[in-house]
Amino acid sequence: MGILALRADERVSDVECTDDFIIVRLQDGRIISVPLAWFPRLAMATPAQRSQWEICGGGYGIHWEEIDEDLSTEGLLRGAPAPQGRNV
Repeated sequence: MGILALRADERVSDVECTDDFIIVRLQDGRIISVPLAWFPRLAMATPAQRSQWEICGGGYGIHWEEIDEDLSTEGLLRGAPAPQGRNV
């Protein structure tokens, strides 16, 4: 590893939900895009509900109050969909 390696900053800077994807921009410039279908609560929510997110967990999480959904950048980077059998 070179001495000019950038430090990873996995904190959330912005979130966008399309009809098919959740797109999360991180402080270090990376963009994570995952299928909306991985998260049934978000997939069943209206576009207005999906747009009402807030950063939580010291910047490492995303929370949707109205639909009671929480995602972490760690889980998104790992590629972890919502657990099967989770109450929706």
